Amino acid sequence: MKVLVVGATGATGQAIVRELQSRSIPFCALVRNPDRAREILGNDIEIREGNVLDRYLLIEAIGDTDRVICATGARPSLNIFGPLQVDYLGTKNLVKACQVRDIKHLVIVSSLLTSVFFHPLNLFWLVLFWKKQAEQQIMKSGITYTIVRPGGLTNNPTTDPLVMAPADTLFSGRIPRALVAQVCVEALFCPAAQNKIVEIVTDPKATPMPIEGLFARI
Repeated sequence: MKVLVVGATGATGQAIVRELQSRSIPFCALVRNPDRAREILGNDIEIREGNVLDRYLLIEAIGDTDRVICATGARPSLNIFGPLQVDYLGTKNLVKACQVRDIKHLVIVSSLLTSVFFHPLNLFWLVLFWKKQAEQQIMKSGITYTIVRPGGLTNNPTTDPLVMAPADTLFSGRIPRALVAQVCVEALFCPAAQNKIVEIVTDPKATPMPIEGLFARI
């Protein structure tokens, strides 16, 4: 197994990198700016230059990897086409590249409430709408996938148990990025995670359960 992390320099991507490192899982990072990536991630990580808007660079960058975790997302900006380009067209390109390279499993970080069109976040260039369209591209691709929809992302650790639910059943909640990273990496090893959409948050009232067990209940 070797994993390509797409969006590795983002906050969630960095958490995924740390989780892979902690498990000694071979991986490489796909980034647009290798010099900046080395400043953020360190010099001991394999860096591959690429851009989700360039399908051919993606095909080349996938190379010898056989699993992909994608944590891309349009950054807040005045570019009204950002979510369309990054969250939808970029994901569409990644799916095509994964098909060409016969990727065994694609795990992607999406968002809670992507199915709710009349949501305040869609006022910001339809960010949730385009994530939903990207999810649909993945589901009809024929690639083995896991779509992870986290609640509000935080950088603060918590001892609150993880809650995992099927698509369109959670409507609020928060979750540390480090825990999202654990779910994404665990999905690569868990047959019960395959071809599922899962929504995740933390809840102090929830009963603690291993991630594998939570996947099996969905």
